[in-house]
Amino acid sequence: MKQNWKPGTMIYPLPAVLVSCGAVPEEYNLLTVAWTGTVCSDPAMCYISVRPERHSYGIIRRTGEFVINLTTEELARAADWCGVRSGRDYDKFRETGLTPGRSAVVAAPTVEEAPVSIECRVKRIVPLGTHDMFVAEVVNVQADERYIDPDGRFDLERARPLVYSHGEYFGLGEAIGRFGWSVRRKRPAAGRVSDSGRKPAK
Repeated sequence: MKQNWKPGTMIYPLPAVLVSCGAVPEEYNLLTVAWTGTVCSDPAMCYISVRPERHSYGIIRRTGEFVINLTTEELARAADWCGVRSGRDYDKFRETGLTPGRSAVVAAPTVEEAPVSIECRVKRIVPLGTHDMFVAEVVNVQADERYIDPDGRFDLERARPLVYSHGEYFGLGEAIGRFGWSVRRKRPAAGRVSDSGRKPAK
């Protein structure tokens, strides 16, 4: 039997990402965000939702750019720290030991230690309540070569991504299946009769 709860954000887990922003090194900042995701595939678009009182909010609103940096289990402490400390009081790159990298398209820095950095340009700001949503177009993606397999695909499992749920951070378990595996037909073993009633050719 299910219980009825008051309305709440129960879509968990979510990626715990580090959003980097700032047009010049003197204002570079990091913000930990879990309210983020994809909104369109063509053109590639995503969003982050940020409280207006956050230090990064004014920077992103003014510059119109930011970078979503995926995090790993190794980056868990830095991600948590950047979520509870303000860029008004700290140089977060220096305090966490993270390295600001050069983006290919936007002025905002990447996080060199992140497995994937998604460069974004704001298209629309939507006031929602406690948060404003920055809807943005993805203008470039940087992927760490350490996590690219021989087929040129990004090996997310090897990167050990960090996710957030109900105030806690988690790693991900083993992959269960690839997209479409539930409907993919298995190849019949040699000598076995296939669905058509014929033995597969040798």
